[in-house]
Parts: sequence; structure tokens; C-alpha cells
Amino acid sequence: MTTLEDEMDDTSDAIAVGRRIRALRTQRGMRLAQLAYAVGRAPSQLSMIENGHREPRLSMLRAIARALGVSPDELLAAEELDPRSELEVALEREMRSPRFRELGIEPFRIPKGMPDEALSTILRLTGEIDRLRDERQATPEEARRANLELRHLMRAQDNYFPELEKTAQEVLAAIDHPGGPLTQRAAGEIAAHVGVTLHYVPDLPQSTRSVLDLRNGRLYLPNRASTDPRGPMLQALASRILRHSEPSSYAEFLRQRVEQNYLAGALLVPEKRAVTALREAKERRAISIEDLRDAYSVSYETAAHRFTNLATRHLGIRVHFLKVHESGTITKAYENDDVNFPTDRLGSIEGQMCCRRWTSRVVFDVDDRFNPYFQYTDTGGGTFWCTARVEQSSQGAHSVSVGVRFDDTKWFVGRDTLNRGVSRHADEVCCRRPPEDLADRWRDGAWPNVATPRTLLATLPTGSFPGVDATDVYEFLEQHAPS
Repeated sequence: MTTLEDEMDDTSDAIAVGRRIRALRTQRGMRLAQLAYAVGRAPSQLSMIENGHREPRLSMLRAIARALGVSPDELLAAEELDPRSELEVALEREMRSPRFRELGIEPFRIPKGMPDEALSTILRLTGEIDRLRDERQATPEEARRANLELRHLMRAQDNYFPELEKTAQEVLAAIDHPGGPLTQRAAGEIAAHVGVTLHYVPDLPQSTRSVLDLRNGRLYLPNRASTDPRGPMLQALASRILRHSEPSSYAEFLRQRVEQNYLAGALLVPEKRAVTALREAKERRAISIEDLRDAYSVSYETAAHRFTNLATRHLGIRVHFLKVHESGTITKAYENDDVNFPTDRLGSIEGQMCCRRWTSRVVFDVDDRFNPYFQYTDTGGGTFWCTARVEQSSQGAHSVSVGVRFDDTKWFVGRDTLNRGVSRHADEVCCRRPPEDLADRWRDGAWPNVATPRTLLATLPTGSFPGVDATDVYEFLEQHAPS
């Protein structure tokens, strides 16, 4: 049974209660002094209650209710008494919030003669301040936390998401795909299956890889013959297949992007046949990311990602994955083999500098870009073997590497490599700290201009889709939408 005391504890708001008391008093033509006399309190005390500066005790609330001829429940009602009271209560709450104090704005008494339009305008301005404040708070630190949480989830599931694998199987079955490599024609059939038509255009907004017109069921792709359209096409279609809504946070945006990439990879490299081929390769001790890439005509990065999805669940092999920009910055990472990559104080790997002795950095200095590069690296946590390649992107060269602990090297092509390195990448004394004599000479005489990709320097730009110029996208859609 709910009591009045419970209701006061759960729903009462000193500002709202005070406004209801004032409104009821005014309706009855009572002056403040008259109501104060009726309840046996000084007018100044009652004024404090009406202005929301003091919460009335239960006995006082009952006395005020009797004097006004209402029940105590009416003073605690969830609804405001009138639109003007709603505006005043909302503004009082804003003025007492930490945001106002941070801006250096002192709370003020709302005059009776202040127009309702003025109150509404102030509230709209406070809303805009909140929006801008939220954007500023969406910092790279928040992005790193979201990355870290997602990486923990991926590690807990061995980077294998059965519900996405099932969705991929259902989509492929719907177009009667036999299970091998996905052709461009088959990708087009997937688009038709989900009710989307494909349109190649020369003026796609520069900040996008594709644009999906949800209203008209049209997917716009870049008109560049050198680019394999299947990846961006399937990633865009994945958002429709998975019924993603506009992300409300960076964490949600990041999770959606991972799901889109995963589903696109599962469509390009279907699980059943890929697992069969990988198991056969393991029996022959000839697992190769290059062979997986060539068998399904995908990029090395897609093949590497897909291998991490399947390796632990189906092959019993724990792995790690790295994507490193030519500047040395880690842009993507995954591990469930305790490789102990360098992290910041939050535990995030992305944005850290990769050790220059690690395979992912050494490969940039290898002249042979046709053949894969293999290397054993000794660390404080054991010896790891990696295979790596360098790929070009719009933001420069990146290396993509997949690696395993020494004991699992026996299953892979390239295990006989003579390339070896020693890395203490988890220690500050490793290559992240320059030699002492160089540091002494140049510490105060150098000012480098960082070449880190802009997506890491501005991890969370304005908008629901980080890095995308919304105005460009909307103008593009307006221009290309069917009349």
C-alpha cells in the first residue's frame, strides 16, 4: 500500500510543489501573508516553500492543503497546474543545475510580468547549451572507453557472433547461394532481396563510402572501376538487414559498425565452406590468410578479420589481429591470446604507438610487397608469430597482421621464417622511449607535426555518424532522389 510519505519520497519536487501552492493561492485570491497566518508560519518561510528553496514537511504540507481546500495529493500531482507553471518550474530546475553554475550565470527570480515567450526562449537556449555540452563531452576518451568495452565483448565471445552467422546463412539461402565465393551478381541479388536498387555515381560525398536512401530504397556507390564494390555495398545493406536505427551514442555507432563489418564478412566468406577449408588446411599444417583471401576474392584485411571470427571457435586457435597506420599508430586491434599490446591508462589499444620492432611496423621496411612477411617476436609474455601485409587506403598505408602464440605456429604456412625480433612493447623502456643521448640533444629543439589519421585525432566529430558531413549527404540525396 502506497502512503503519502512514500509518494513524497518518490515523486515530490520542491520546485513543482511550491509552484502548485502559489498557483492555488493566487486562484483563491489569497495573499502570501494570509496563507502564512492560516498555517501558523511567517510569510518569509512560506515564500521559501513557494519558491522551491525549502521542501515542506508532511505536517506543513497537510496544513497548507487544508488552508487551500485541497487534498495533499493534489499538491503532489504529477501534472503541472497550467502551462505557465510548467515553464517556470522547468526554468527553475535549469537555473539550479550545475550547467548554469559552470557558465557563471546566477539564478534569478522569475518576474510575474516576464512573457511566456521569453521563458520558452531561455529554455530553448539552455537546451542548445546542453547539446553543445554533450558534443564536447563526446571526447576521444569516451571513444576509447567504448572501444575497450566492445573489445572485451569480442574477446569474451572469441570474436564469434552466432546470431550474425545465422543471419548471413539466411540471407544466402534466400538467394540460393551455394556457399562459395560471393560474386558481384550474387551481391546484387542480396540488394534486390532486401528491396534496394544500386546506383553508381561520380559525386558521392567525400566523407562516405556509400549512401543508403532509406526513403526510396536506393544505394549509391562510387563510380570507380578500381574499387571492389562488394564490401561497401554489403556493409550498407547489412545496416538494413539488421534494422539498425540512427545511433544515439558513439558506443552504439561502434557496435553497429562492427556488426555491419561482421555480417558483410560472413556474406563474402560463408562460414560452412570456409571452416571446412580451414580445417583441411590445419590438418595439412598449411593455414594461410593469403589462401583464404584468394579463395574468396576479398581483401587481405577482410580475410584476416574473417579468420579471427572462425579460428578460436572452429579451429581451437587463439589469435591476435592488428591494423597499424604507417605513422605507427594502432587503428584496430583484437586479441584473445594474451599478447599484451600497449595500452593507455584506460586499457585501450587503439591510438597507441605500435612497437617499431613488432611485425606490424617492421613490414613497412620490407621491399617485397608481393609476398607475405612472417616474423617471430620474443616478448616478456612469450614468443609470438605473425604474418603481415601492407595495404593502401585513402589515409595512407596500413599494415594488417594476424598472429598466434609460438605453440600454434605449427599450423601455419610461414612458420619456417628466419625473421626474428625482440619487443618489450608493454614497457616504457621499449622503443617508445628514444635513446637517451638523442633525447638530450633534441627534447627542447623539436616540434613534430603529427601524421596520425584524422579519424583518431577527431574520434567523435559532431553528429550521429562520426566523420560524415551530414549537409553533404542530405544535399546529395536531395539532388539524386527520384522526382
